[in-house]
Amino acid sequence: MAVASLGILGGAFDPPHVGHVALARAAIDQLGLEQLLVLVVADPGHKRTHALAETRLRLAELAFEDVPGVDVELDPHPRTVNSLESLLPDDAVFILGADEFADFHNWKSPERVLELVRLGVAMRPGVPDDRVREAHARLPAPDRISYFHLDPVPVSSSLVRERVSRGDPVDELVPPKVAEEIARLGVYA
Repeated sequence: MAVASLGILGGAFDPPHVGHVALARAAIDQLGLEQLLVLVVADPGHKRTHALAETRLRLAELAFEDVPGVDVELDPHPRTVNSLESLLPDDAVFILGADEFADFHNWKSPERVLELVRLGVAMRPGVPDDRVREAHARLPAPDRISYFHLDPVPVSSSLVRERVSRGDPVDELVPPKVAEEIARLGVYA
């Protein structure tokens, strides 16, 4: 696959955690990205969020501020295809984890997503290879996929929210400034 200069990473980031940052860094390094656009989805069409969009945007700005080449923006579109139709990126790669890729065929208009961008899929232990192979075989344009390695980071946004709600520390789960802002705002408590 030819190197794309722009990567796009979208999500609810409710809240952003060290796994998101590791994913961004791995994608930039291994896919040779010059810029990564992080899209904080204001109102995801597939899940309920726990914090306001503006709060999640602020937390994402803090989470990614030390990653060179990253811009963070609020995405008003509930579905990836709508975001990409709005952006119409030139030669971009959309970053996602192998677990999300395994369900890519269930996304809204996956064929159109592949027309608009290539996919960069982060492979990590814990996602069965056969699920990834099945997803790859289903694609109308399998040549539009690149795989890259991601060391496992045992964290999820739901784990962070659970820990905050119990009053437990989250220092090892989120970047320091994100932990400070969560505490300052009292979000997820």
